[in-house]
Order: sequence, then structure tokens, then C-alpha cells
Amino acid sequence: MAAATRRRAVWLAVLLLPVLLAHLWLGDAVQRLRQGWSGAAAPMPARLVVAYVRELKAAAPAVRAPTPPAPRRAPAQPPKLKPAAAVVRPVEDAASAVVAAEPAAAVSAATKAALELAELSSPLPAEPAASAMLAESGPEWPPSTLLSYRLSGNYRGEVHGSAQVEWIRQGERYQMHLDVAVGPRFAPLIARRMSSDGRLTPAGVNPQRYDEDTRVMFSQRRRSTLLFHGDRVTMPNGRVEPVPAGVQDAASQFVQLTRLFLTGAEPLRTGHVIDIPLVLPKRQYLWRYEVLGQEELQTPMGPLQTWHLKPSKAAGSGDLSAEVWIAPSLQYLPVRLRIRQDEQTFIDLMLNAPPQQADQQADQQGAPIVEPNSSKENP
Repeated sequence: MAAATRRRAVWLAVLLLPVLLAHLWLGDAVQRLRQGWSGAAAPMPARLVVAYVRELKAAAPAVRAPTPPAPRRAPAQPPKLKPAAAVVRPVEDAASAVVAAEPAAAVSAATKAALELAELSSPLPAEPAASAMLAESGPEWPPSTLLSYRLSGNYRGEVHGSAQVEWIRQGERYQMHLDVAVGPRFAPLIARRMSSDGRLTPAGVNPQRYDEDTRVMFSQRRRSTLLFHGDRVTMPNGRVEPVPAGVQDAASQFVQLTRLFLTGAEPLRTGHVIDIPLVLPKRQYLWRYEVLGQEELQTPMGPLQTWHLKPSKAAGSGDLSAEVWIAPSLQYLPVRLRIRQDEQTFIDLMLNAPPQQADQQADQQGAPIVEPNSSKENP
């Protein structure tokens, strides 16, 4: 009887052990998942909001007058001297004539040198100030702008959806948001937000934080954050790396490109290459955009002439690269974007409505921009 009881206890332990181990594994998995959720839900900077008051109409870009060459000085004219009275003398000695000519030649050379020195020391005409030249180049920053796009592409098959780019200014502060939804907007299969937050400086866009937030249906939410500290950046894995001057992130690079073209700092010319130091979540790159040429795109605003820019090489390690089509008639804003992870995974964004803009003067003063409650997370 005792032996039978022991056997039943052993069998019961054998049956309960897998169940106990399964419960332990499940509890550990739930704990890891909750930790992942809490990490992914760390607050992002509060999103700025702005009142859009007008549609941007296509218009010919302002023609920048070429810098005139420095005016050349008119050569100084030697003083006119009255001719001396001719004296007729018999040439008695040829040697004496040569000796008399030498002082005259020396005086002529000295006069010429003095005139050249006077020409070099004369004051130059005043050149236009750098600030005036910049003012002639056009506005340095576009007003706060909302652009809406139609999305197509490939992610394990053909996909469709929508996207929007929102560029917001508040005085010297800016935010740039690129929101992508694959599938229906009310229940997207994939949703990704790329947000840049920072300052506008005389040297260009100065990002201070970049967040890349990704949600895939039935999968865990993921977020990568870059923190910029002057000449250093903290990567998503916690590693601190030095960065070069003028560095950009995945979102701010598009505003930097627009600024370069608005001010004429970079020309739109076939074959021209624009270098932008770029930090993406996995690593740093020296991004080289090559201007491939002009292309006409069909949009709801009618046909638009654009310039096609493409990176000279693809990103690696799962980072994203982007081709961009810039429209000079729409303040050099991106009309089309093709964001690629690899040859089989990409999305193509095409403008599907006129851009919406805020009042530029209010942008500079920050009047229409309202800070949301700081306790409310940027979703």
C-alpha cells in the first residue's frame, strides 16, 4: 500500500513538473513583454501644433541674380606733357646722344611704376554685405507646412496606405514629423513615425533628438532614439559617438535640403553631388545625394517639374535610405519620396493634395503655435 502511494506521488510530480515549468516560462515572458512595453512607451517630446491657414500654390521660384564680378578699374592715364621745342643740333658725337637718352628712359620707367602703385592703392568699390546677398537668395526657411501623400510599395507583397510630412516652426525651434501608415488608416498593419526635434541656426538645421517609432499589428512596439549633444550623439544602444558639424537625422535631412536650395547654397544641376553627414539608428553615414536630373510628375496640382536626388549608395544594417523629388515651384519641398530598406522592401510616397501652410510671420513670432500639455505623450 505504501509502495503504491509512493508510485502515485512520483507520477503526479512527473505530470506537474512540465505544467510548473510552463507557468514559470509564461510568467517570465509576460514580464519581459511588459518591460518592453514600458520601454517603448517612454515619452517623446510634446508635439507642437499649428493652425494652417492657406494652400500653397505652385509658383515660379524667385530668380536669384548672379553675383556681379568685381568692377575693373580703368587704367590710370599718364599726364599729358607739352612737347618741348625742337632743337636742331648737328650730331657731332653719337655716343653723347645715347648717354642723353638713358636719363629720359629712366624717368619714363619711374613714372610708369608710380602710376601702377597709385592704381593698386586706390580704394576698391564697396562690395554688397553678406546679409544683403543672403536676403536676395530668398527665404531661409519655409513656413510651417503639412504635406499629404499617397503610399504604395512592397513589404512581403504589394502594400498601399497614406503618409504625411509635417514641418513645424516655433521661433528658433522646429519639429519635423514623417508619419507612415500601411493599410487602412483606422487600423494600419504597420505604422511608423520618424520625428526630429531641434533648433534652427545660421548654419542650418541643428537636431537635438530623433525618435523612430514602429508598430506592427500583432507585434511588439519598437522605438529607437538618438540624442544629440553638440559634437556627440548617443545611439539607441547607449554608445556615445563623435559627430561632424552639420550632422542630420533621417527626418531633418529633408528640411536641410530645402534650405540649401532656397538660399542657393547648393545648385540644382545634373551631376551635382550634395554631401550630408547623417546619423541613422544603426550607424553614421556621409550621405551623398546625386542630382540625377529633371522629371515631370503628375500630381493633383497638375504636372510639376521636379529635380530627382538619389543617394549614391544604399544604407546598410537595416537602416533606411530615401530618394527625393524636389519641386522648385513649391518652395523646394519634397513632392515624392521613395524610402527603401532593401531591394524588396520599400514605400513610395506621392503628393496627393496641395500643401497646407501657416502664416510665415506668425511662425517667426510663434503666435499660432501652442504647446500641448507636457504630460501628454506624443503618440
